[in-house]
Amino acid sequence: MSVIAFSLRKSGRVKTLISAKRSAKAKRKAPGSAKQARSRLVILSTCFILAYCAMFARMTEYGFSPAEATASIPANNNIAARPDITDRNGELLATDIHTVSMFAEPFRIVDLDETVEKISALFPDLDRKSLYAKLSDKRQKFIWVRRQLTPKQQSEVLKLGIPAIGFRPEVKRFYPDGRIAAHVLGYVDIDNRGVAGMEKYLDMQGLSDLKSVGLTTEEALKPIRLSLDIRVQNIVYDAVRHAMSEYKSKAAGAAVIDIHTGEVLALASAPDFDPNDPQADGGDGWLNRMTNGTFEMGSTFKTFSMAMALDSGVTKLSDTFDATTPLHFGRFTIHDDRDVPRRWLTVPEVFRYSSNIGTAKMMDRVGMDNQKAYLTRFGLLTRMETELPEVKTPSQPKVWKKINAITISFGHGVATTPLQTAVAGAALVNGGELIEPTFLPRTAEAAEQTAVRIVKPSTSDTIRTLFKLNGEEGSGKSADVPGFHVGGKTGTANKVINGKYSHTLSFNAYLAAFPIDHPQYVVLSFCDEPLSGEGTTSTFATNTAAPMVKQIVARAAPMLNVVPDFEPTMVANY
Repeated sequence: MSVIAFSLRKSGRVKTLISAKRSAKAKRKAPGSAKQARSRLVILSTCFILAYCAMFARMTEYGFSPAEATASIPANNNIAARPDITDRNGELLATDIHTVSMFAEPFRIVDLDETVEKISALFPDLDRKSLYAKLSDKRQKFIWVRRQLTPKQQSEVLKLGIPAIGFRPEVKRFYPDGRIAAHVLGYVDIDNRGVAGMEKYLDMQGLSDLKSVGLTTEEALKPIRLSLDIRVQNIVYDAVRHAMSEYKSKAAGAAVIDIHTGEVLALASAPDFDPNDPQADGGDGWLNRMTNGTFEMGSTFKTFSMAMALDSGVTKLSDTFDATTPLHFGRFTIHDDRDVPRRWLTVPEVFRYSSNIGTAKMMDRVGMDNQKAYLTRFGLLTRMETELPEVKTPSQPKVWKKINAITISFGHGVATTPLQTAVAGAALVNGGELIEPTFLPRTAEAAEQTAVRIVKPSTSDTIRTLFKLNGEEGSGKSADVPGFHVGGKTGTANKVINGKYSHTLSFNAYLAAFPIDHPQYVVLSFCDEPLSGEGTTSTFATNTAAPMVKQIVARAAPMLNVVPDFEPTMVANY
């Protein structure tokens, strides 16, 4: 046997011996290993059973809990942040509704590209680049993705199955009537804070301060009742929108005021906006031209010029004024329209024919200082006081000269807001007392405590008579409504375009009261830059602003419980 063969045989014996030893050792350890394996299996099974039991218990809890506790948009009254707003009759104008907003936790996002793609597909108006930038910042623990989702939108987001997306309950302000009373109600921002109108007024009264410190009380959240009558508001809104489309106007507006309380029953301005989505139409509609726009009111101002001339005693109704030739003041010439008779005119004729010459001569008697004092007393040169925050201060000459006094007498040179013109007009027909306008309910007794006398009762009686004369025989005939006897004064003011008065564009207004024998309400309408009139191409106030008042009175008077009188009326013959 060779050495190599012997070595192999010996090696094989060694391996066989080692294998035999290992087998014997394994047989000795087998019973213990099996027991350890069984113990581990029992522990693992127990853990699984406990986990499933916990999940089952949690699901059972959800199953038996009320629906509101697990609803995606919880009905939790504690979330409400603002009080309801109603009209004078309790009709809901603004309320809070429950909604949710979507947020993201960037540090938990697994696939950024997929997340951005899915969300952008669901909300195409989101800026994809901005969203990507915000979600890619892993340092951010919380960012808003989309505020105030609808239940359907939330359901669609949930279907995406993105773990880093969540929802928080919020409230959204809802206006059931949409645009109808937009400029009065105003609107709120994304955080439910008042931005304009009565919504902002509420925050200015301390509501926002209470909310910021978590002290909003039940008293603060009681419904707020306004002076508006939503029925009349609808009528005024329709008339304003009709004027915009029918007369091809740049803008239009109207208001109805109770002359004994100062309550604003309706106010509309167009263009307007939807308070449920204020950004939808851009910024042009946000301007409330009735309170936050100032205009030269044209011949409606002759009402105030007539009142101050009669009240100061420098003019009597029996006086006459020479209107045969134009007036010259330096390089300025004052003339009348073609329809004004070229002769001596009585005071009522000056008003009925709207004579610039007669009014200028009347104001010359009053004097510039007295004129300025009266206009201040009428509230036409100072900022109007009312609840709406959007109120513009009238403009007037920095230095009053005689030519300013003359042109202001017939409505050029001073620009006021339409609402304060209506308020001053109400004072001239209610017996002579100026009552600040309000958008909150007010009794006649409460109004009397704050009223300020601006003219004698006899002056007020005369203005009513002149309104009646113009409503029956003058430029206001197109506003008369059978049975309700509307009287007033029209005004057609040439617009200032690039520093010069235009001969084609005008601002038209009608200051009216009804029923004129015993006035209860003042209506002021305006039509800015109309290109046509009621059934005609003429764009004077008698063809635009006056028909607006007719539409309003014809529909609103019965709702306001004004009793019609179909007996023929007589106008004093002066």
